[in-house]
Amino acid sequence: MELVCPAGTPAALRAAVDAGAHTIYCGFADETNARNFPGLNFSRDEMAAGAAYAHKAGAKLLIAINTFPRAGAEDFWHRAVDDAESAGADAVIMADLGLLAYAAERRPGLRRHLSVQAAAANADAIMFYAEGFDVKRVVLPRVLSVEEIAAINRDIDVETEVFVFGGLCVMAEGRCSLSSYATGRSPNMHGVCSPASHVVYGEEQEELVSRLAGFTIHKVAKDAPAPYPTLCKGCFSAGGHTGHVFEDPISLDAAELIPRLAEAGVTALKIEGRQRSRAYVSAVVKSFRRATDAIAAGQPVPVSELAHLTEGQTSTLGAYRKIWR
Repeated sequence: MELVCPAGTPAALRAAVDAGAHTIYCGFADETNARNFPGLNFSRDEMAAGAAYAHKAGAKLLIAINTFPRAGAEDFWHRAVDDAESAGADAVIMADLGLLAYAAERRPGLRRHLSVQAAAANADAIMFYAEGFDVKRVVLPRVLSVEEIAAINRDIDVETEVFVFGGLCVMAEGRCSLSSYATGRSPNMHGVCSPASHVVYGEEQEELVSRLAGFTIHKVAKDAPAPYPTLCKGCFSAGGHTGHVFEDPISLDAAELIPRLAEAGVTALKIEGRQRSRAYVSAVVKSFRRATDAIAAGQPVPVSELAHLTEGQTSTLGAYRKIWR
């Protein structure tokens, strides 16, 4: 199974390649990718150098151009597609229909993958993109069980890629309306989720209070770990219950499910974390490379030892087990 690993900087890219990543995904340093934060991402020259470094080691490079172009500014996204091919990318990861059409028409030799931002969660939707834009792979949303993934793979002739480690976005990808409403900065158009400029922490009555653009997200005891204030993982009151309605602020770790995902026909395993350090990237890639090598050799998957790298130092199998449904 192909191991697809994140890189938010050239140093992280080299770390991922050196740790054994089969494939690295990254983005340009602008709003064409959904991790558009200061200090992250690649200039055009850095991207070309990163592609060369990956290819020299036998690894592939994918470029995420997975935000939705603003009206009147489509040329900016079109240039990103052109530059991805010039940099030597093995594929681009996209969600917008118009952008997919541009790539298919103008850059037909550049392989196209469907981003998780497109939220294609059934065979009909996936084959629409495959037949219309010659998409070769789909990154499946984090709302599907293993059984549902297997059912999809039986009905499509497109490669599937699934998340196995890192942060959880449990709302329908491509629909991050709460964060957009609160901050005026869209994760799907500007590439910014819960921008740091809108985050404020304060103390009230022996509690640490986290706010995003004036909205209170969490109140925790002083000594308790405080998760980063994203609205989808905030505390809500609903139906007489107060808690993390969408998902607890913890990380996905589906290492134990890799054998079942292989049986379900999954092609690639994706690690989230372009905002993480190169040390994080190296440790996680090494761990999952051991797992994929074990699967290839018909051996048991090693026990994950990554709890210290997860959000809140704990993890979940998320929607793969569909506990909340």
